[in-house]
Amino acid sequence: MDFWRVLTHEAPIFVWPVKFCVAMTAATYVLSILTNNVSQVDRVWTFLPTIYTVYYAFLPLWPSVPPTYLFPYTPNTMSASLRETFSPRALLMASLVVTWMFRLSYNTWRRGLFSLKDEDYRWEILRQKIPPFLFQVFNFFFIAITQNIILFLLGIPAARAAGQPHTPLSTSDYIFGTLGFLVILTEFISDNQQYSFQTFKHSGKLNQNEWPGANIQWTKHDAERGFVTRGLWAWSRHPNFLCEQSFWIIITLIPILSPDSPKLDFPLTSFASFTPFLPCLVLCSLFFSSTIFTESISKAKYPVAYSAYQERVAMFLPLLTPVWGVLLYIQGRKGSVDALVYGTGLNSKGKGKAE
Repeated sequence: MDFWRVLTHEAPIFVWPVKFCVAMTAATYVLSILTNNVSQVDRVWTFLPTIYTVYYAFLPLWPSVPPTYLFPYTPNTMSASLRETFSPRALLMASLVVTWMFRLSYNTWRRGLFSLKDEDYRWEILRQKIPPFLFQVFNFFFIAITQNIILFLLGIPAARAAGQPHTPLSTSDYIFGTLGFLVILTEFISDNQQYSFQTFKHSGKLNQNEWPGANIQWTKHDAERGFVTRGLWAWSRHPNFLCEQSFWIIITLIPILSPDSPKLDFPLTSFASFTPFLPCLVLCSLFFSSTIFTESISKAKYPVAYSAYQERVAMFLPLLTPVWGVLLYIQGRKGSVDALVYGTGLNSKGKGKAE
């Protein structure tokens, strides 16, 4: 194939990752058909970006010929600098992504999502909204193919870093590295707050041994509301999604803004000029569309209270939440909206007194 010949000679660094991506796409799709469970990509989401990133960061470790099928290797057509020396910048990025993997894996495990029987509730709702044939088309093209391509793209920034001169870390590397670890910590806190709330909501009992930042004294009114609005969730409707997007924006920017990167022309006027930003742009687009769908489900379940939450709290950016509060105050509605979102203005079904 011409594509494979060009890839082998022009971009050998991507030979193994492309093979692995194709294999994972086929495997997750076949498993989704055999099990009638389309959350196969969800289960490997925590691992695949790490596998791609670690591959690029540790190129000198891999053999030139794979000992077994799908074992990582570095083709001989790859430049000697890539095969013989490590990139400090790529190693920094690998440490960030591995830390990200442990956080996500822990949260996935405690929620039971590694179980082969579990499926993301949104897929079942989507099944009910569209014909079976159309759902299978969606499964093949989006869930299996598109999502695997996105996970492949998340490793591209590490490949870019590995292809740069292997110089010591710069000031920008240290700044972005610190920001990356802080974002992971913040997302860990938001995960713990959500998990603490959901545990209380279903059990009615407070856990006194919560992680730091999640030891919130939930009340029966919080449980009746049905969704979390305290802690980080009082400032952003999706602080976990905000952190997730921020993390991959940071990963994308590390090689782009390094001293060893070719200077970008601003403003960006062509598609080619946007390609370095493609990993985070695609991921953010996915998260935005996914959030719209998730919120439509929440709003259908809690029509009054969640509508108030949308009016009072920004979808992602916490800095906008005080602005929404000021606008509601000007309209003379801030007190009633705050009662629904933060207070006790709820009935036993969490749907709001306004029903």
